[in-house]
Order: sequence, then C-alpha cells, then structure tokens
Amino acid sequence: MTTRRELANAVRALAMDAVEAANSGHPGMPMGMADIAEVLWNDFLAFNPGNPKWFNRDRFVLSNGHGSMLQYALLHLTGFDLPMDQLKRFRQLHSHTAGHPEASETPGVETTTGPLGQGVANAVGFALAEKVLAAHFNRPGHEIVDHHTYVFLGDGCLMEGISHEAASLAGTWKLGKLVAVYDDNGISIDGEVHGWFTDDTAKRFEAYGWNVIPHVDGHDPEAVKKAIAAAVAQGDKPTLICARTIIGFGAPNKQGKEESHGAALGKSEIAATRDALDWRHDPFVIPQEIYAAWDHRTKGEVAEQAWNAKFDAYAAAHPELAAEFKRRVAGDLPADWAEKSQAFVDKLQAEGPEVASRKASQMTLDAFGPLLPELIGGSADLAGSNLTKWKGSLDAGTGNSSDGKGNYLYYGVREFGMSAIANGIALHGGFIPYDATFLVFSDYARNAVRMSALIPAHAIHVYTHDSIGLGEDGPTHQPVEHLASLRYIPNNQVWRPCDAVESAVSWKVAIERKGNPACLVFSRQNLKHQQRTAQQVADIQRGAYVLSDPQDTKFKAILIATGSEVELAMEAARTLAQQDIPVRVVSMPCTEVFDAQPLEYREGILPGWCRARVAVEAATSDFWRKYVGLDGEVIGMTTFGASAPASKLFDYFGFTVSHVVDAVKRTVG
Repeated sequence: MTTRRELANAVRALAMDAVEAANSGHPGMPMGMADIAEVLWNDFLAFNPGNPKWFNRDRFVLSNGHGSMLQYALLHLTGFDLPMDQLKRFRQLHSHTAGHPEASETPGVETTTGPLGQGVANAVGFALAEKVLAAHFNRPGHEIVDHHTYVFLGDGCLMEGISHEAASLAGTWKLGKLVAVYDDNGISIDGEVHGWFTDDTAKRFEAYGWNVIPHVDGHDPEAVKKAIAAAVAQGDKPTLICARTIIGFGAPNKQGKEESHGAALGKSEIAATRDALDWRHDPFVIPQEIYAAWDHRTKGEVAEQAWNAKFDAYAAAHPELAAEFKRRVAGDLPADWAEKSQAFVDKLQAEGPEVASRKASQMTLDAFGPLLPELIGGSADLAGSNLTKWKGSLDAGTGNSSDGKGNYLYYGVREFGMSAIANGIALHGGFIPYDATFLVFSDYARNAVRMSALIPAHAIHVYTHDSIGLGEDGPTHQPVEHLASLRYIPNNQVWRPCDAVESAVSWKVAIERKGNPACLVFSRQNLKHQQRTAQQVADIQRGAYVLSDPQDTKFKAILIATGSEVELAMEAARTLAQQDIPVRVVSMPCTEVFDAQPLEYREGILPGWCRARVAVEAATSDFWRKYVGLDGEVIGMTTFGASAPASKLFDYFGFTVSHVVDAVKRTVG
C-alpha cells in the first residue's frame, strides 16, 4: 500500500525537479510543506479537478506563493488540467506554471499570489464572502453555501504588515471557516529568522481573536490531520495552525538552511535527496500507484453531484432565491440593470445637481444599491467623508444581519488589507465589492490595487478628496502624483468625473466591467453641473468626449480637463470666445478607456491638425504630455500642495481662468 510519505515525496520530487530544470525557483517550501499539503488535499479539501469553478468547493490559497511548485504538483497529481509537460516548463514563457501562481493562467489556482501577505488577505475575503453569501441565501435545511477557505502562509507573510490588518479583521468578523497553516520553518532568504523575527505568533493571533493550535509537527501526518480536524470542528473563530517544518525536507546537505529557499538544489544534492527519501525514480516520473492514490477526479465529481442534488432541492423549495443565486454566481447583472441605471443617469442630467462628486457617488449608490444585492463595500474608517454608506447599508461584518442582507463593511484604518480583502471577495464570486479611502492613502493600498488589475479581480476602489481641493489638511493629505500612479497600472481604469452625471456613469461602467477593476476618484468640493446632449451623455463611457465646441466657427485650440478642472476649462473657453479665440473643451474622465477607443473616435476628439492644446488637472503635470504634445502646455502640479482653504490654493497654484487663457494664447501663437 502507498504510504502518506510516498505521496508527499511525489510532491517533493516534482518540486525539486521542476526548479532544477528551470534553474530558478524555490524548492525548500514545497519540500517542507509536502506532508501538510498531502493531508489537507487528500483528507479535507473539497474540490473537483474536472470543474475547477464548482462553486461550493473549498478555496485553497498559497500566500507564500514563491513555493508555487507545491501548488502545481498538487494540481497535477490530483487530476487538474495541468499535464506533466507544463511542470517541465516551470517558469518558462507561456507555460501555465509561472514563477508565482496566477489565477488567470492555471486551472485550480484561486488567486494570484507572490507579494507576501496578500494571499492571507485574499483568503480573509474568500471566507467573508462565504459567510455573508450563506447569510443571504441559506435557508433551514438548505445550506447550499457551505465551504472552507484554507491558506498556507510563511514567515514572510507574517512579517508583512498586511497580515496584521487582515488577521485582525478575520478575528473581529469571526470567520470560523477560515483555516490558516503557518509554515514555521525559521528560515527566510537572509537566513535564520530569529535575528529579525521574534514575534510570539501564537499569542499575536490569539489577541486577534483566533483559535490557535500551536506546536504541530508538520512532518507527522496524524498530528496534522488532528489539527485540521480540530480547526474545522470549531465554529466561530478562524484558526491558525502553527506547524513546525524543515525547509527543504529530505535534502541531506541543504535542508533546514537558506540554501534550499530560493535556488535549485543542484544535481548532486538532488541525487542525494532521492537516496534519502528512497525515491528511486527518474526526474518527472511518477509511478502509476502514486497517481492512483492522488487522483481526486472521481471523488470530486461525486462531491459536486451531491451538492447539485442539494441545490436542486433548494431550487424546488426556493425557486426565486435559486435563480438569484445562479445569476450572482455567474456574475450576470439583473435583467433590468441597463434600463434602470441609464434612467438614473438621464435623471441626473435633467435635474443638474451641483454637488461634490463624492456626494454624487453616494447618490448613485442610493440608486444602484437596490438594483444590485451583490454590491458589498465599505471604507477605511472614513465612511462620513468618503460617503460610501447608502440608504440600504447594513453591517455585514458578522454576516448575520437580521434579514440576511448585510452589505456594508467597517474596515477600520486598514487601507492595504481592505483592498486585498476586496480582491478576495471579488474572486470568491457572488459579490461586487467596493472599498474606499482618501486618494492620498491609495499609496497604502497600491500594491493590492495593482493585484486587482493583474489577477484580475472585479474590485471597485473608491477614492475621495482628489486634489489640493482638499484644502486645510495640507500637503500630507493632498494627492498630487496619485492619479498618474494609478493610471500607469495596466488593466486599471481610473475615473475622475467632473459632475454628478459623469460620477454616475463612472459607477455604471465600473460595475459593468466584469472581472476587472476600476478606481473612482471623487472631489470634496461641489462641482458645477455641465449641460449635455443625449449623445454627449452616451459618449462619457468612451472615456473622453467633446463637452463644448464653438458655434459657427472652427476651434483654434483644445482644452482637455478632468474632474473639478472641467468647470475651469469651460469658464476659460467662454473668456477666450469673447476674445475671438474659439476653443474646444474635452472632458476626459478616464484616459484608459479613451486610449482604447478606435482611432477614428480618438481622432474625432483630438484631431491631429490641432496642435494647440492645453491640459488642465490639479495633479502632476507630466502625465498629460502625451495628449498635448511638444507644442502644448499643461497646467498642473509640479510641487506638493499647501495648507490653506481650497479656493486660495487653486489661485496660488495657477488654476485660474486667466492662467488657462494665457496658456491657450501661447499655444495658438
């Protein structure tokens, strides 16, 4: 009979062979955690290799993603569509076995990990989504949402501050179906961690409100099984299993040392490891009996069929709920969404409210929230400033609100953790998450926003107080470079609307951007309503459009602006018209969307013949050079802001009609 150690050794062999073939990678963690992974995947984890997206599967997250060969070996051995050829091409161009796990590339990978600690936060998002979705849909005798989230993490994850943010919330939210396994091997890239990591991890997590199982021998399958069973059995706390392991287990000369952490073991050490593990097989060769013992395809299919039967019974008892559940899990918007959301946009255009765009955002949430029960969001302790709470907001932190429809999260001052948790909620399915803070604090969250775009995840990041218009709080709180920084993230859409109508459209487009993120950037100060035709309203979603053209004459220059500066551009255009200098005003709320438009449309907005262009935005200037060219000018920020009332700051930094007018005159010549 095949032993557990032999099954784990198959993982070890694949890890060291793949890293050796690539001459790149991290064999130590997969070899150290192989025994733990074998117990979890064979005895506890519910999944179906034939349908990696079966909804009620358990979620597995490898937060210490540098050990990616652990996950690839597990996926291959259990029967996912990840053939041996892909393992042989580990870390090679266009393979499905990238250096760190990528959800968009490899079947069975739930989230893209590698930036340490973010997988922990993603896992918290998965577990929260499971709990809240269960509160939304489960009914007595019909628990159709009932799965666990398991996350592996290492010393590096715990050293990163995001683990504090996420773990603290997990304890507060009582995420009893979250199980974390800490690979306590005492080694990081620089060597033995006791020189720089002396935290009492068990006490730390106990203080967060976690159930902690300490001192588990990570190489004793029975001890590991007992610990996981205890974690699954308890109900109202997340669990941390502290598993002591030996990094590079089985490598006689490199186990327990940093040499096995981030480099190939080398041919001689691999040969010695094969002897030490009694693994008498050539590289990438797995005996059939080992494959048979690992194969999860039949077991997974049976598990999914059993759940399908439960869902059929649920649908018979609660047909409307079942239909709604299927819609939300599929990520489809309600049938009446397009009509009703556009009706709200049109209503705003007709009424013309002059409000701060952050207030317009809240008005939009009031209108869209009742249409979208999947919308769930919150703020990093700034709800009263970000205006992220809407009339139907109910605390979802416990997942047990009285009517089962919690949809609001109090994240506390945890911008980074909040954003990475939102990624996990989005990836879980059944929700469209949004989070919020001041734009200047997007710096704290930026790597999670980057991961939103890279994974990708349908998370909506809301940022308010978008410029020096913040005013008296001064340069520490006034964003300058942040818009450009966010715009430079590939696959990210950054919207900075100029009034309530553009604000509503930005929300509409972000909600409809299935599977991909957006950043919505709103003002503190009131913004003037802009008059538009129906066609102009429709063109907002194209990222840029002509807001104003001179009548009966050809324009001599183009003014491009976003957000609060659109109003300034319009005033400057009126002044220039009185001086017989007709100009076009282009509102460009989303540069990324505009850049993706067909050339014909872009040329229609910014025709090449007109080289007299001025861009106006209360943010760093250099970003706009690509739109104005060498002959144009940018009125923007080249320094940090200052502490003063907003009106004084706009005057001081040159955001005035006269300054814009003079710039246009210079470009016209």
